[in-house]
Amino acid sequence: MMDDDAIRAKYKALLGVLDERAFRLCLAGDAVALGHGGISQVAKASGVSRTTIYAGIRDLREGARAPSPGTAAKAGRVRRSGGGRKARPETDETLLEDLDHLLDPLMRGDPMSPLRWTCKSTTKLAEELRAMGHMVSQPTVWRLLDELGYSMQANRKTQEGSDHPERNAQFEFINATARGFLEHGWPVISVDTKKKELVGPFKNAGREWQKKGEPVEVNMHDFADSALGKVIPYGVYDIGRNEGWVSVGISHDTAQFAVEAIRRWWFQMGQRAYPKASQLMITGDGGGSNGARVRLWKVELQRLADELGLRLHVRHFPPGTSKWNKIEHRMFCHITENWRGRPLISRTAVVELIAATRTAKGLVLHAELDETVYETGKCVTDDQMHSLALERCDFHGEWNYSLSPHGTTAQ
Repeated sequence: MMDDDAIRAKYKALLGVLDERAFRLCLAGDAVALGHGGISQVAKASGVSRTTIYAGIRDLREGARAPSPGTAAKAGRVRRSGGGRKARPETDETLLEDLDHLLDPLMRGDPMSPLRWTCKSTTKLAEELRAMGHMVSQPTVWRLLDELGYSMQANRKTQEGSDHPERNAQFEFINATARGFLEHGWPVISVDTKKKELVGPFKNAGREWQKKGEPVEVNMHDFADSALGKVIPYGVYDIGRNEGWVSVGISHDTAQFAVEAIRRWWFQMGQRAYPKASQLMITGDGGGSNGARVRLWKVELQRLADELGLRLHVRHFPPGTSKWNKIEHRMFCHITENWRGRPLISRTAVVELIAATRTAKGLVLHAELDETVYETGKCVTDDQMHSLALERCDFHGEWNYSLSPHGTTAQ
């Protein structure tokens, strides 16, 4: 079958040069040529209803009679000026606004929104819009999403387990908290550990420009170098400013390492950007070194809160949604793209390649090597946990909580 992106691009190009009747016949011809499922594929790619394509097929089978002289011949039109059904947004002024409202808590990608990419189907969105009083079909919702800048995405490995029943509610809770912080001018950061990288002459995925016949030669096998080993990039992404910090560790991915990265971000970047901030929001995965159940993570955050004098608000993503973390698709993916096809020959090279990462939307990154050796298996006692100035939210307190500096009153 024809590639969806190719056929969509074809229709977009033809729409501006063919009149309505010719365009309808073009769609009908493609649908017939594609065979079983062709009508659905063409309708989806073009945004034209199946009814219109069926009408075009009937015209083809009847010999595609030429239009009568007069109105059809003038200016390449097949109907009088102003004829045809009005676009839905023209007759329903609040449709786009309500559609955007339905998507907003469940989106990701916009620097001013913690989430983007809708997780609702167009059928579900159409049902909810109809419940709000809009006369709208699923194909219309599909077309409107395209106009709003959405597109279908390829499959990604995002499912780490079964969906939590309150997954969407947690996303909405995170979104509401983040919006409040951004409106007050307070920092909101997304944190996570990028995958460990081998340091040395090892193959790195992707392709890079090189003179013909002169590829960069690397080791046949990926056995870690005894001296260089691996590096562990831990990132801090500032959602409001589209800036990031990466601490490149050389030992272990522990909660101490994670909180140290946040500390370095604050003193190197955050403090200057938010001189009047009294609170900091941290969003992260539910597992790993900054996991919701990691006691050492909370103990280290308490020490950070005491040191900085900031109240730290933590929001964890629910199980099975780690790839929805903001830092994944606003920072880490660009780092991977920047060093594609290049062997990470030294720790310095890793730091420099990360710091050199830039995007058209203004992403700025800073990186630093953290040569501290972090111990694993540290035990946190019950007494240490009881000493924390920790306050859990009413909604899923295991995911949502805050840590205040000792000696202060939670606001």
